Formats: sequence, C-alpha cells, structure tokens
Amino acid sequence: MPTPSLASLPIRRLTLRDQAACADLSEDRGWPREEHKWGFLLTAGKGYGIDDPDGGLISACVVTEYGPQDPALAAIGMVLVAGRHAQQGVGRRLMRHVVSAMGATPLTLHATPYGRPLYEELGFKVTGRAEMVRGHFTPGGPEPRVATRPATAEDLTAILRLDEQVFGTDRTHIVTRLPAFADQLRVAEEGGRIIGYAGAWPNMDTHVVGPLIARDTSVAQALIASLAARTDRPLRTDIDVRHEELLAWVKERGLESIAFNSVMSYGITELPGDWSRRFAPVTVAAG
Repeated sequence: MPTPSLASLPIRRLTLRDQAACADLSEDRGWPREEHKWGFLLTAGKGYGIDDPDGGLISACVVTEYGPQDPALAAIGMVLVAGRHAQQGVGRRLMRHVVSAMGATPLTLHATPYGRPLYEELGFKVTGRAEMVRGHFTPGGPEPRVATRPATAEDLTAILRLDEQVFGTDRTHIVTRLPAFADQLRVAEEGGRIIGYAGAWPNMDTHVVGPLIARDTSVAQALIASLAARTDRPLRTDIDVRHEELLAWVKERGLESIAFNSVMSYGITELPGDWSRRFAPVTVAAG
C-alpha cells in the first residue's frame, strides 16, 4: 500500500506542458526518453499523473480513446512509476483511478511480463500477444509484387475508411496526426484502390513501423520493404504473433526478436475489428 504521504498526493490530468517531465520519468526507469512519442500521446489522448513535491512526476500514464462520441475502446499505455517510489502501490493507485474514470468503456493495453500481474489483479485478461522485433532490414528473396507509394492528402478518406474497418472503431484523431508524426506514410494500391497503409515514425535511433494495416501478408511485406528502403535507421515494430508468416519473413531479413508483450483487455473478451488485417499498432501505448 502507498505510504500516507504518497496516498494523499492528487492524481491530475497531464498536458503537453508535462512532456519533458514524462520523458524524465521514462529515463528514470531505464526507458528511452521518447519525447516525440510522449508529445503525440499527450495531444491525441489523456495523460494522468502524480506530481512529486520535490519536482517532476512520481507516476504517469496515457489513455487514448477511440470512437466518434462515447468511447468504444480506450488504450492505456506508458504506465510508469519513478524508481524511488516503486513497490509502494503508486502504480496500482493510478491504474485504479484510470479504470474508474473510464467507467464502462472497454480497455486494452500491452503488458510487459513485469506489469502483467498488476493488470491481472485489476481484472484485465490476456487476449493476445505481440512480438517486438528490431534490426536493419536487408532486402532478399522475391520482392513483393504490390505497388506502394507515398500517401497524399487525397488518400485520407480512403485510409480512414480502411482503418475503421480493420481497427473496429473510429480513430480519426490518430490517423490525421500521422503525416506530422511519422517521417513516412505509405499506401499499397491495387487497381486504384488502397489495400493497406503503414507509417514509420522516429523513436530515438530507430524508425518504428506502425500502424501496419494490410489486406494480407504480401501487402504487409511490400509496405515494410518500401519503408525500409527509405531509411538508414534500424526498424522496430510490434507484430501480432498470429502473423507467423510475416514474423518469419522479417527475421529472415535482419530483424531480431527483442521482447514479447501480452495484449490484455478489460470489459471485452477480444478486441474489435479484423485482426487478420491488423499487423502492428501505431505504438503499443495507443493500440
């Protein structure tokens, strides 16, 4: 349980002004600072945190809501507690606050092995797994015969329509931020119709591939290859483990397994949408 002093500290909403403090908290726990990602999440979603009386943040997390009106789904991510306050119930208190604040909204998150017991205690259930892979992509073997090109403003309506079909609910506020957030945003096309799209956004020394939405594995391969061809950085992405063929393909081309996360949900037994076309999230923090 928290000590009385920690338990009495208020939980407040974070804003973009807290971006540096959130990055400091990441660094405190041995994570990359990820200021670019924090900025994206704090503007697209809702941040919650507890201030440290001595300065900075004791704890933080971000909730990204989806749906045109009442949220149909919310993703929780970036749950962090400063090292000096670890194992004192702070993370549990913050998570209980967030779950309570979201009411009847179904929730999802990606849990590390370290965080999973807390989420299970709060009632989250494991509904899937994602494998993080990272490395320099090396082309090889038959090239995917799928046409890709940079996305344009004229593609936005079609991208949003495809994304809602696959993700299962509206995430216009995320997709419309991708051109500014990502260094690359590409679409796959067949007969003048968009059959997939993907972004590559900068995260420290890597480019994270996400989202990755594609009609099938060959389209996903073409999008990854096209993104890799236009960056010198290593790629990183989190692929649903059910996409075994894509995972084998990227590993054959230089990406290595880094970690596994449990996909967990609260209030629903499985995520909405079509998992067979959803290969990777924008970021595990936002789904």
